[in-house]
Amino acid sequence: MQEKLQERFDEHRKFLFSIAYRMLGSVTEAEDLVQETFLRWRQAAVEEVESPKAYLATIITRLCINHLNSARVRRERYVGPWLPEPALTSLVEEPLRAARMAESLTLAFLILLESLSPVERAVLLLREVFDYDYAEIAPIVGKTEANCRQILKRARAHIADRRARFDVSPREQERLMERFAQAAGAGDMDGLLALLAEDVTLWADGGGKAVAALRPVRGRAKVARFIIGALGKLVPPDKVSRLLEVNGQPGIVNYVADEPHSVVIIDAAEERVWSVYVITNPEKLAGVFEQ
Repeated sequence: MQEKLQERFDEHRKFLFSIAYRMLGSVTEAEDLVQETFLRWRQAAVEEVESPKAYLATIITRLCINHLNSARVRRERYVGPWLPEPALTSLVEEPLRAARMAESLTLAFLILLESLSPVERAVLLLREVFDYDYAEIAPIVGKTEANCRQILKRARAHIADRRARFDVSPREQERLMERFAQAAGAGDMDGLLALLAEDVTLWADGGGKAVAALRPVRGRAKVARFIIGALGKLVPPDKVSRLLEVNGQPGIVNYVADEPHSVVIIDAAEERVWSVYVITNPEKLAGVFEQ
């Protein structure tokens, strides 16, 4: 019986992780809640469950909402900017990589979700990313269908103005990332300035556990100086840098002694880099260990 329960749960494990990772922006916390979902699954009268997938999705979503509510104070006390945990796309990808699935993995989108309440986040993800209808979403979040429609409308409006200015093809994103990595690695100030938008912003997440800028760095000249000066000092000279797919987009992962040291991801459009994300907090690098 226990083996059967495990098998049925494992059929949906990746789907549950996909929900939890997007809700929480954390590989570690998502894995913890997937395990908690399994424990609750084992304790339930599963023979009476008509749809294990729907049942498990309800559990993981409610656990995420509760977790986010309790985590708010911790995040308010976080040292420096808070960024989601990066993850190699192979860890979180779905069998069907629709465009909205890929977008919902990017750091920029996960950061946008941080501006929503836990319930708004759940409704937006379940409806727009996982194709749930309102009749399915309502009992999961404990609202009426009419409430869910209003919540989704409010969530869409809240993030609409903050989405990326233009869609960028994967090939263009990769090409800009390659040019960015080459210029940063060579200490090429002119090359970096040519790539950065005038109002580019850099966020660095060290979480008080690694050296990082405690405030966003804004403006082309300041960001370029930070990348070549401060960032160059933060990464050991014996690093190995790899261009990998992180959160559905090209990213630089720096390894030292085969362990991840830092991750750099950019948002680009119109041949310019608009945002740079640097994650050095060692507690947020579990998702970029090469498999």
